[in-house]
Amino acid sequence: MERESFKSRLGFLLVSAGCAIGLGNVWKFPYMAAQNGGGIFVLIYLLFLAILGIPVLTMELAMGRASKKSIVEAYKELEPEKSKWHLHGWVSVAGCFMLMMYYTTVAGWLLNYCYKFAIGVFDTVTTETSDSLFVNMLGNPTEMLIFMVITVVLGFLVCGIGLKKGVERITKVMMICLLILIVVLAIHSITLKGGGEGLKYYLVPNIDNVNKIGWWNVISGAMSQAFFTLSLGIGSMEIFGSYMNKDHSLTGEAVRITALDTFVALMSGLIIFPAVSAFGNLGTDATAGPSLIFMTLPKIFLNMPLGRVWGTLFFLFMSFAAFSTVTAVFENLISSAMDNWKWSRVKATVVNGIAMLIASLPCLFGYNIWKHIHPIGKFDILDSEDFIVSYILLPVGALIYVLFCTTKFGWGFDKFLKETNEGKGIKLHKSFRFFLKYVLPVIILVLFVSGIISQLTAAFGK
Repeated sequence: MERESFKSRLGFLLVSAGCAIGLGNVWKFPYMAAQNGGGIFVLIYLLFLAILGIPVLTMELAMGRASKKSIVEAYKELEPEKSKWHLHGWVSVAGCFMLMMYYTTVAGWLLNYCYKFAIGVFDTVTTETSDSLFVNMLGNPTEMLIFMVITVVLGFLVCGIGLKKGVERITKVMMICLLILIVVLAIHSITLKGGGEGLKYYLVPNIDNVNKIGWWNVISGAMSQAFFTLSLGIGSMEIFGSYMNKDHSLTGEAVRITALDTFVALMSGLIIFPAVSAFGNLGTDATAGPSLIFMTLPKIFLNMPLGRVWGTLFFLFMSFAAFSTVTAVFENLISSAMDNWKWSRVKATVVNGIAMLIASLPCLFGYNIWKHIHPIGKFDILDSEDFIVSYILLPVGALIYVLFCTTKFGWGFDKFLKETNEGKGIKLHKSFRFFLKYVLPVIILVLFVSGIISQLTAAFGK
């Protein structure tokens, strides 16, 4: 069967960027930047994107384009005879599956909130009682199940239509809407009376904050955010390389994908912090994670003129950001099943869809009927699944990809370089061999060890 391919370069860039753009861009990056020295953190983050994110992204794309196959078969195609690199391909597929086991639940929360703002549910609560909507949602497995099922079914329906007619066509529209929405929301926030303080808090370099937190903590925070933002290490980007033509060099395409991802991350802060400073308190409301999105921001929208409209648009933007990742990773799972077991797209879609609906239940029940279950220390089911994917599978996987692409025991640097530089655009110079082969693995190893220590301390500390 002939390999599918993208209809257009724009389709490839938007689908790949859609995979990278996710919840971390919106609920973690702005907070990290504001708390860790503003502009100083942003500059360090951009540096690590250049020396860590872009090279590993280029390697995933190169493996995909050279093999024209999903990750397991890509390893088999490119690895030396009798070597076992392809075993990591199966770990990558499992990582994509586990990522979606909790991501679908959170995507369902966002869709739920978009719906509630649109139909006026938030018009019936006050800033004092709005938190109860989130608490009640977590305690109601039926409500969460409805929106999780909608997310999973829609995601697999889009992928089931096909790469060009489904994933590419729908993601292109969704990503263009996302980019328009984020600009509209950011302009609205920046022009709010009192929003200037939020802008300063977010982006003005703050050396006192850096000294208080510690330079190493700021640097390691920027390094981990630069790495995790692109979801590298589980082959989620490799699949899109397998659908590419050879018209453009891969370093240039990796830079463009990273630029789109960074644009959304930076603009998210321009939405959040001016709004918080105009209608809230930067000292207490500028938090990170789910509490920022589902507790702080709804209060801000309640206090804002036309808050129902802005709340609906914000959660629509968030839903697009989450759903673009969902469809991209679902496509990876479907393509892997088609390549590895020679299934039709329809069979791969149906089987993966049913498996995903079942596998997503533990995370969903982890907030209600199974809330007493904490698989890893204090971590609930979602946090435990996220720990395994984000702090073990992603960095270890990225390290394996780097070693595979740069050493003679794997694909080898010369073959990787040849594939990367094929086509028009930015070329990767052979002088980068030393950095990619010896320095980059050490950076990833440091990231892995520091991440494991910090997470296990959080899980098992007092």
